[in-house]
Amino acid sequence: MPTIFLRFTLALILLPFLLTAAGAQAVAFPDLGTALPGRADVTYLDLAKMVIPDLAADKDGFYRGGPPIDMRHIEGPDSGGSPPETSSLPNAAVLAIRAGGKDRLAMLFDLGGDSDSAEGYAVLALYDITARPRLLDAVNVAVDKSTYFRDPGKIAVAAGEDVLITMSTHFNSNQGYVATPVIMVRDDRFELIDMIYTFDENLCAYRRTQTVAFQSIPGQPQAAIRATVTDAIVPSGESCDEAAPKALSHDISVTYRWDKEASHYRKDSDAFERLSAENAKRF
Repeated sequence: MPTIFLRFTLALILLPFLLTAAGAQAVAFPDLGTALPGRADVTYLDLAKMVIPDLAADKDGFYRGGPPIDMRHIEGPDSGGSPPETSSLPNAAVLAIRAGGKDRLAMLFDLGGDSDSAEGYAVLALYDITARPRLLDAVNVAVDKSTYFRDPGKIAVAAGEDVLITMSTHFNSNQGYVATPVIMVRDDRFELIDMIYTFDENLCAYRRTQTVAFQSIPGQPQAAIRATVTDAIVPSGESCDEAAPKALSHDISVTYRWDKEASHYRKDSDAFERLSAENAKRF
């Protein structure tokens, strides 16, 4: 119960952010018991049970079950925590996407995790629902305690191709840690393009934030993606033991361009790795 309460509290903190994402990019949070649009024969629970086979509704309106099916972590075999022994969730985040020129459905299940673990466990699942629903792929995308689709949720890089953006985060009294995976779909399988780490501080004398924005840059056969981290310091104006730094804001950008031979995106610099190393010194 404490784990559920903490996840609910964090969801309330992030609600305005999440609603912005939902409105802009059609992320939805349907009750799992509802039917898919235009599909009276299939519910979101039917899809969820392809990931958590014994998932079922309880008397309180939550859906509970055992562990999810075996899956890889989006970063590779050496990453990711263990799945929880029991799964509990009120709903799932749902996002319609295009991949390989085909209609697909992505669902994100944040299953939480062990209270002693630094990472949660979150399943990003890919479905074909054009006929009889099929689970095409599922990966663990949790890099921190709580995981969501990040605004803008998806970026169109071609007429029939979207790139997905999730986020994992946790907060303490004055620090916020965020990891942002950027994920493509190739041959109905998820592949990581990059992982962007940012770090916020809220101290007496100032607040330092690092926000991430994405832009699609037209190109052939697929658009390039520019990710920009805006690193900003805003003095609080309060009387504190420490001196307030000067207000400043600067952008750090990396562009990912399509490599036709590798059928994958390549970044043009290691700027985000250097930012992550600099942030680590402030932890």
